[in-house]
Amino acid sequence: MSVNDDVELGDRVKIFHPDLVNLYGCTIGDDTKIGTFVEIQKNATIGARCKVSSHTFICEGVIIEDEVFVGHGVMFTNDLYPRATNENGSLQTEANWSVIKTLVKHRASIGSNATILAGITIGENAIVGAGAVVTRDVPDNTTVVGVPARIIGKSDRPSIENRSLLSSGNALD
Repeated sequence: MSVNDDVELGDRVKIFHPDLVNLYGCTIGDDTKIGTFVEIQKNATIGARCKVSSHTFICEGVIIEDEVFVGHGVMFTNDLYPRATNENGSLQTEANWSVIKTLVKHRASIGSNATILAGITIGENAIVGAGAVVTRDVPDNTTVVGVPARIIGKSDRPSIENRSLLSSGNALD
């Protein structure tokens, strides 16, 4: 694992364990922190002053704007109908599918172990609770939790209760 030469790193980016990440062909903005065991693929963009926690996977086509928090073990996808092979049994290559882009807007927060399906927009200042599976767009200033994620309130200024959703393993009973 490594930080490839084709990665565009902004100023003062902190990668806590550079030998324990896999970053290639991506762009990372100024003052962003990258945790251990993170993979960020080509054509992914991470904004300035973000925090990407350990064991997170950010695939090609994901755009994360400035000041976004990504909790531990968050998984992004970029294909709604993944297949290993074509109809004739041959292995698929990049030529056999198209990347579906995902956008996480300014100051959003994504709790640990959330899964974000391809093509989603997570709105500005939105909160995704721990363990949520996001299957639809999340509006600005909204908190979502559950499987599938559903709106439980507004998040103009996250309350103590909403903040606990980000770190809790059981956002729903």
